[in-house]
Amino acid sequence: MEVNRREFLGIGAAGALGGTVLGFDLTGAVEVKQRLRIEGAAVSRSVCPYCAVGCALLAYTRKAADGHVELLQIEGDPDSPVNEGTLCPKGATALELAVSRRRVPHPLYRAPGATEWKRVSWEFALDKMARNIKAARDATFVTRDADGNVVNRCEGIAFAGGAAFSSEEGYLATKLMRGLGLVHLEQQARV
Repeated sequence: MEVNRREFLGIGAAGALGGTVLGFDLTGAVEVKQRLRIEGAAVSRSVCPYCAVGCALLAYTRKAADGHVELLQIEGDPDSPVNEGTLCPKGATALELAVSRRRVPHPLYRAPGATEWKRVSWEFALDKMARNIKAARDATFVTRDADGNVVNRCEGIAFAGGAAFSSEEGYLATKLMRGLGLVHLEQQARV
């Protein structure tokens, strides 16, 4: 016997109605018990790091067997008057900012001409970055413009701040970059 979708739904509805009329208790047949992943977790309130709107977040954490705190879930806070529990697509992925498998947890360096990245210490990475910034600044620093005016600017380095910056981090980064003489600064809330 071949049954199309419409006939299948009709048969299902008739069976459910017939079972109810005949007095069968179907509530136990559909009850499913689940253990939630966040059951028993501690709830912390936070703010989304991506833009200046200030959407409120709820972060669920639990202490793992080895003693470290494990982040289980991040969701919008329904008690917030700002976002009322909703999040934009970027805010909805806030968990990935902290626990992504693709996140690189340590500095990597690829020497000129090399084809492979190698793990290096933070000391090496910061020293290398400082030396490269100093070399680029020294090579492109302009003290006077074409008219002889004192400008003291670095035209060979640009800086782009991202949405994960807090206001304070953005302020500090801007002050640092202006101190180096940079004129090409950008702060992008949606990158």
